[in-house]
Amino acid sequence: MKFLISFVVLFWAALVHAISSSGDRLLVVLEDAAEKETYSKFLGDLEGRGFQVNYETPKSDSLNLFHLGERSYDHVLFFPTKSKGLGPHLTPKILLDFINADGNILLALSASQPAPSHIVSLLLELDIHLPPDRQGLVVDHFNYDVLSAPEKHDVLLVHPQGALRPDVRDFFSPAAPGGEVIAFPSGTGQTLGAGALLTPILRAPATSYSYNPKEQAEAVDDVFASGSQLSLVTTMQARNNARFTVVGSAELLSDKWFDAKVKKVGETKEVGTLNREFAKQLSGWTFKETGVLKVNWIEHHLNEVGQVNATSNPKIYRIKNDVSYYISLSEYSWDKYIPFTVPESDELQLEFSMLSPFHRLKLEPVLTSRDSTTYSVSFKLPDQHGIFNFKVNYKRPFYTSVEEKNTVSVRHFAHDEWPRSFVISGAWPWIAGIGATVTGWLGFCALWLYSKPAKGSESKKTQ
Repeated sequence: MKFLISFVVLFWAALVHAISSSGDRLLVVLEDAAEKETYSKFLGDLEGRGFQVNYETPKSDSLNLFHLGERSYDHVLFFPTKSKGLGPHLTPKILLDFINADGNILLALSASQPAPSHIVSLLLELDIHLPPDRQGLVVDHFNYDVLSAPEKHDVLLVHPQGALRPDVRDFFSPAAPGGEVIAFPSGTGQTLGAGALLTPILRAPATSYSYNPKEQAEAVDDVFASGSQLSLVTTMQARNNARFTVVGSAELLSDKWFDAKVKKVGETKEVGTLNREFAKQLSGWTFKETGVLKVNWIEHHLNEVGQVNATSNPKIYRIKNDVSYYISLSEYSWDKYIPFTVPESDELQLEFSMLSPFHRLKLEPVLTSRDSTTYSVSFKLPDQHGIFNFKVNYKRPFYTSVEEKNTVSVRHFAHDEWPRSFVISGAWPWIAGIGATVTGWLGFCALWLYSKPAKGSESKKTQ
């Protein structure tokens, strides 16, 4: 009975933990607890997906991201605050330490409230730049909602932008069968530096621009950025696979825009918004509910003709051995692991390298189960002895990195492993020469031993 109870408890614990691959402890930072009602649908969706949500204000005395050197939370969600700073518990250094400790952050900004100085400093550390006044407003006079922003033009209507590249999977484009769009109201745009880890998810239309809303002049001269220079939603995945996302419009996550009807300027038909599904996909990726790769097992062994019961993962091979390599991969998708499939225009590769690769080979799928895919390749080891690595280094946007290295030794042929000379056709002339030399020498010796001088008269030596 005790065993059964323990099994049930462990089973339910596993189910709860399976909501996010990195944990379910979520901290939501709000200016006031009453603001929860503004984002009740979004926060309700997070709780419905199994997150244990804790609400705190920026300067709460009980707020601590770390306890005894360990993370107190797995994820942090920031909503706009009126404070110029976030208090002593949310300094830029603490937030960077949280990211370095594999914590994930979703940051929502708003043009109606300046970003806190701590947030601006954190974004600068990540090479993400906000307007100098910390609250630039993005407007577009050609892609706005005529129902809610007929004069200010500050509610942008943006279509999902699809995959970043043909070889990259799209995690952030909800289906829009009825022409639905993403509403981006009262948002702040960001410009990005040259960091390789930064990726814009939603760029501003070509006719949009960002300016200081406090300027009431008819013509705007001081434009922060315009067109595709502006990123409305930005993601970053650190080298330790921690994730950071900036949403330029917190109103995008509000209840008002989850079920709103909008109409683009110049069109007659009203359509719904994709904000709810977009928010789900964005938060799911940020909090590691999607795009997480796991290596289940790795195996390499000899693949010689006639080899029976080859040892798995040996530490030493011989030059010119035929070898097979296998790696099993799974992808975490929302609440379970599924088989990982490499995008059609991409490749999963194996490197067999010393200081530089001797082989770089494409791994092909050979077996698919309910929750994993096994990739494999067979090849011949190079004619070079030394210390080698089987290495799989798969780093793609929006996926956690896969970097696996298995070190083996490659030796020369042993004395009893070289092929006999009579098997090598190129050695036959030399063997024939040796045979002729030996035969000639033996014949000469036999002729010398068994021959005697002719009989003749012996002459006497005279003095």
